[in-house]
Amino acid sequence: MRLRCAVLDDYQDVALSMADWSVVTDRVDVTTFRRRFEREDDLVDALRDCEVVVIMRERTPFPETLFARLPKLKLLVTTGMRNASVDLAAAAAHGVTVCGTAGSSEPTVELTWALILGVARHVVTENNSLRSNGQWQSTVGVDLAGKTLGLLGFGRIGTRVGRIGRAFGMDVVAWSRNLPGERTEPEGVRLAASKEELLAASDFVSIHLVLSGRTRGLVDAAALAHMRPTAYLVNTSRGPIVDQRALVEALDQRKIAGAALDVFDVEPLPDDDPLRAMPNVLATPHLGYVTQGNYTTYYREVVEDIEAYLAGSPIRTLT
Repeated sequence: MRLRCAVLDDYQDVALSMADWSVVTDRVDVTTFRRRFEREDDLVDALRDCEVVVIMRERTPFPETLFARLPKLKLLVTTGMRNASVDLAAAAAHGVTVCGTAGSSEPTVELTWALILGVARHVVTENNSLRSNGQWQSTVGVDLAGKTLGLLGFGRIGTRVGRIGRAFGMDVVAWSRNLPGERTEPEGVRLAASKEELLAASDFVSIHLVLSGRTRGLVDAAALAHMRPTAYLVNTSRGPIVDQRALVEALDQRKIAGAALDVFDVEPLPDDDPLRAMPNVLATPHLGYVTQGNYTTYYREVVEDIEAYLAGSPIRTLT
């Protein structure tokens, strides 16, 4: 009996071209969905006959309520080896195997610098001006050399972002809870004594933390008040690490110079969200992981996960 597999949130319609699915399509019927399901009822209608579901990162959450409504589901494959939007306990309770894939953090490092450079040199503003009315040089950019880059988080991504900052001639300072100086000193990065010290000292603050109970709302109104009115906030980690309402207020009142954001509380960002229209915001639609290299790895290993499951020996299982 052939199984049914749904590949969700294939926004760019590339899932089937990024890997060789022929190794499983003799036993599995694969259907891709480009649109995002806003209502759980619609999602259940689309998936009710599927034994296998593939999800891209955290675009479609899988809470307990969804597992309970999909009794035929046996295998859920998520890209990446961590997905906070999947209730793993519920999956286990409903007999669903959850598998992940490898992925690279380098694309997020690269996008972080695209955003920093974009907001510092007003790239979008200048491009739009050049295209629309031919105005030549309407803004004055911000230098990076000699400025201070503050890193909230100094793991794999934060460390690499810091190295590039130093290459630009920036002073780099880092902070996170329990971050030892032994981690920062070899990188030529100064360890801040507190979050507040880092925020007050930085011209650019870039967030590189995992979303958790301790980091949710970490950058709130009180934290933003420590930033300089000439400083920029950059977030390529997770939206809820920043109090979005407080950020909108700080931007609107010019308490900080601007923000460069790839992640938001609600994704896709609602049409009426004020961040869409603010002139001092450079925003991208969660592109940190969206590259050819990552997608190739994701979907190749998705197929491997399905093949291994069909053989009775699941790999890269998440618990």
